[in-house]
Amino acid sequence: MTTATIRRAYRASLILDLRGSVDAPETVIDRLKEVIKSIDCTVTEVENLGQKEFSRVVDRKFPSGLYVQFHFEGPVTAPTAFREKLRLDRTINRMLVQVGK
Repeated sequence: MTTATIRRAYRASLILDLRGSVDAPETVIDRLKEVIKSIDCTVTEVENLGQKEFSRVVDRKFPSGLYVQFHFEGPVTAPTAFREKLRLDRTINRMLVQVGK
């Protein structure tokens, strides 16, 4: 069995920085779903957790962010590919990809 045929469930938690964006949050979430689909994954669930205040504010101009979780299934290379695709995206403030739900 090769690594390409092994599929696992993943959960990606993201904090979005929409300060300079003209797009609506739903548009950004749809774009991120397309990125997940482009790396040979299937999105099973998307949770928009809403705007939340940070417990420790690092940048006083950015005291809160939009929290979104994506549940998807894909190959074992999916977390690395997902991080690489979104590495230069300005709307992503933080990203955490975990195995399993």
